[in-house]
Amino acid sequence: MPLPLLQLQNLTKKFGTFTAVNDISLEIEAGEIYGFLGPNGAGKTTTIKMLAGLLLPTAGEIIIDSKKLREQPSECKSQTGYIPDRPYLYEKLTGSEYLGFVASLYERGTQTGLKEADHYLALFDLSEWKDHLIEGYSHGMRQKLIMTSILMLNQPLIIVDEPMVGLDPKSGKIVKELFKAKARAGTAIFLSTHSMEIAEELCDRIGIIVNGKIKTSGSISHLRRQAANDSSNLEDIFLQLTGAFELQNIIQALREENTGVE
Repeated sequence: MPLPLLQLQNLTKKFGTFTAVNDISLEIEAGEIYGFLGPNGAGKTTTIKMLAGLLLPTAGEIIIDSKKLREQPSECKSQTGYIPDRPYLYEKLTGSEYLGFVASLYERGTQTGLKEADHYLALFDLSEWKDHLIEGYSHGMRQKLIMTSILMLNQPLIIVDEPMVGLDPKSGKIVKELFKAKARAGTAIFLSTHSMEIAEELCDRIGIIVNGKIKTSGSISHLRRQAANDSSNLEDIFLQLTGAFELQNIIQALREENTGVE
């Protein structure tokens, strides 16, 4: 039986006395889309930055395709595509120049990546912009360019933080279909999002992190059993499992305030 493509083993990150990520463990198979959900400040972004190699764990291991990120960072990073929610791009490059730069960083990038890039640029309606400076791109265009730069490399693991930020509905739909196609082809996708709709549509399994610890992890049906409600949608399950019990009282108070009810 093949090993999971991504393994987190007792992963912990502390900032001084504050523990942002607290001893989390999980495994993700090739071809699986794993949703990573949690309230603001729960530890999602810290976890993602560790997976992308931008932060060193305080303790624990990240294993990508049987390689420990701590011991083989270059090999692991070459296997991993990272799509942040706020892409940093070199604004004085054109779109084509940026894609060529990214491709040159990877052994197989210049051979196969740039051939794939034109395909994604066309899907995202960016072809006519590829020779324009990035400084003239909107946020959505920058998001589509960074996605093109990752998708063109066909890496076995993609880490995604809020993929739909700044995207119009058409582009958002295309991104969802591209993620599904990548998963069918064997890519593992670790997806962090605040959109319950996206998570419910795309993800094979979902993990919910609260105060730095994994509260639960499993399929939607597993999460429904955890919430003891087989008819709940993911939003209701999330609110219940993250302890947002006061929300109904807040909503009721706001409705009464807006309608003038005493």
